[in-house]
Amino acid sequence: MRALVGLGNPGPEYELTRHNVGFLALDATAEALGFFSPRRQLRGMVYEGRLRGERLVLFKPYTYMNLSGEAVLSLMEWYKLEPEEVMVYSDDVDLEAGQLRIRACGGAGTHNGWRSILQQTGSEAFPRARIGIGAPPAGWDLKDWVLSRWDRDDQTDLIREAISLASKAGICFIQNGIQLTMNQYNLKSRQKKENGRPEDSDAG
Repeated sequence: MRALVGLGNPGPEYELTRHNVGFLALDATAEALGFFSPRRQLRGMVYEGRLRGERLVLFKPYTYMNLSGEAVLSLMEWYKLEPEEVMVYSDDVDLEAGQLRIRACGGAGTHNGWRSILQQTGSEAFPRARIGIGAPPAGWDLKDWVLSRWDRDDQTDLIREAISLASKAGICFIQNGIQLTMNQYNLKSRQKKENGRPEDSDAG
C-alpha cells in the first residue's frame, strides 16, 4: 500500500494561496484516479481506492500547515505505512515558480509543514514532489508571500502546469516507485523550463 499526501491549509480563504498548491495537486490526483468520495478521518480528508490492483490512500491534513505532522503520523499509524511509502506534495519557495522537483528524501528547509512532519515522525525518508512558487519579492515577509494568491499574477500558468505535473508524478510513484519518477519527472520539469511549456506525459 502507498499514500499520497497534499500539504495546505483548510478553508476557502486559503484555497488558491501559494501554500496550498499541495492540496491542489492532491485534488488533481483524486480527479485523475476517479476518487470522488472522501471522508473526514484522521484529522484530515481521506480518499481510498485502488490503482492496478494496489490499495491507495490520498490524504489532506486538516490540522493547518504548522501541525501537518500530527495528521500524517495518524495516517501512517492507521494504515501501517512507512515513510518510503508516502509521497508528499508541497510548495517550495526555493524553486522558481512552476518548477517541479522530485526527491526520495530530504530535510524541511524553511517549510513549516515539512518541519512538523519530520518532528512528529522522526524521519526524513519521505518521497516528495516540491512545487516551485518562487521566493518572496523584495519587501515581502515569507508568511505573507506563501499565504498570497498565485492566480493573480503572471506566474499563474506556470504554477498551474506544475500542479498538474506533480499530480502525474504522484501517480507514477504509485505505479513505478520513486527512482523512475525522479528520472522521468525531473527531466520533464527541466524540459518545461527550457521550452517554456510542459511536456506531454503518459504517466496517468
